[in-house]
Amino acid sequence: MIRFDNSYLRDLPGAFLRLPPAVPPAPKLLVQNDGLAAGLGLDLTGAEGWLSGGALPEGADPAALAYAGHQFGGFSPQLGDGRAHLLGEFLGPDGRRWDLQLKGSGRTPFSRGGDGKAVVGPMLREYLISEAMAALGVPTTRSLAVVATGEMILRQEGLLPGAVLARVAASHIRVGTFQFFAARGQMEELKALTHYTIARHYPDAVGALGLFDAVVARQSRLIAQWMGLGFVHGVMNTDNMALSGETIDYGPCAFMDAYAPSTVFSSIDRQGRYAYANQPAIMAWNLARLAEALLPFFDPDEARALAVANDRLEAIAGRYHRDWLAEMRRKLGLEGEGPGDEALISDLMTLMPGRDWTLTFRRGFDGLGDWRNRWLDRAGPGAERRVHDANPAVIPRNHRVEAAVQAATLGDMGPFQALLVAVTDPYGPEAGREGFVLPPPECLTPYVTFCGT
Repeated sequence: MIRFDNSYLRDLPGAFLRLPPAVPPAPKLLVQNDGLAAGLGLDLTGAEGWLSGGALPEGADPAALAYAGHQFGGFSPQLGDGRAHLLGEFLGPDGRRWDLQLKGSGRTPFSRGGDGKAVVGPMLREYLISEAMAALGVPTTRSLAVVATGEMILRQEGLLPGAVLARVAASHIRVGTFQFFAARGQMEELKALTHYTIARHYPDAVGALGLFDAVVARQSRLIAQWMGLGFVHGVMNTDNMALSGETIDYGPCAFMDAYAPSTVFSSIDRQGRYAYANQPAIMAWNLARLAEALLPFFDPDEARALAVANDRLEAIAGRYHRDWLAEMRRKLGLEGEGPGDEALISDLMTLMPGRDWTLTFRRGFDGLGDWRNRWLDRAGPGAERRVHDANPAVIPRNHRVEAAVQAATLGDMGPFQALLVAVTDPYGPEAGREGFVLPPPECLTPYVTFCGT
């Protein structure tokens, strides 16, 4: 039995629309996260019906959440869950609150002409990469299950098998949620959302300014982790930045193989707005949009509120730089802070283009000659072991992900299950797992991702 306690719907009227998910004609479980379920106190025995939007558990109160957002820099005052339903919030064994959401669960008033459905490939892709991120120690939404719906969905590639992803999150409150009320001048609703977010995620924060500072701190650390792993989110719109500090919405994301700062995978990011190297600046840009929404609560005097906001925004770059240096020191096995660390890291970056990002770190910078000697002098005894332990051997290599989801779309879950086992043990040995460790053959064309809608 799930202990539902749906505080978002209770406390924030106007932030959602109640409606049921679509009922799938023939649900069939493809993958289920038993370890996650056990840790959350959930019994998923025979749950494929409600995991796909069918017969819902007692206490569920399905709703589509409202939010706005800047998408590729352009503002849309109303977006919202166009193919997702929040079933409700449940309390884990430790009393922690979690959202339980279905994705690909049918049309809503926010669908903007879409069918509200999802297909097997993108839903398995989110399951795989979100679970890899969790294993890598990155704050993330988690995947609970993927269920095939038994229907065929029309996409550009033709008819594809439909699927629903069930995921859990600390919440689905986004920068775009704040923008939704701010754009409408709904100050009372915005104030209620601010108080609710503080109580749910940052109980030690004092007021809107304390909330903003706490969100900046979590986002800065999160993006530093992305950068350390060579992860490219691909669609860092303001509606895809969670106030909880979790990575959310794995649409056109991917991991770099060879290091290139301009790396873009998304088929729709033709200008490179969300390229790998741009992610810290986009984080700051998105946080500026949050500051705009919260501005009336920073200070009653508009001029003072602007001054406070600008001071905070100007400090973000320095904050991120410190978090990035800390992440790189960890990856380089450097203990403490040395006066030459920044130059050492900068020089490494000049040597990295074209080298495999993951294995260069994991294998102790073999082939980097003089730089490696400088690193060993700075890092001291045990450096090679520390670097080995701090860096993954296995990431979700793009060619492996693509092969796995294509096979699953055709009904063969074997490659997906094998890849899932590998990416959820990222720091394990390379021996015996070379197929998951090694980069793709050079003959493969550049990898391109799609949002899956």
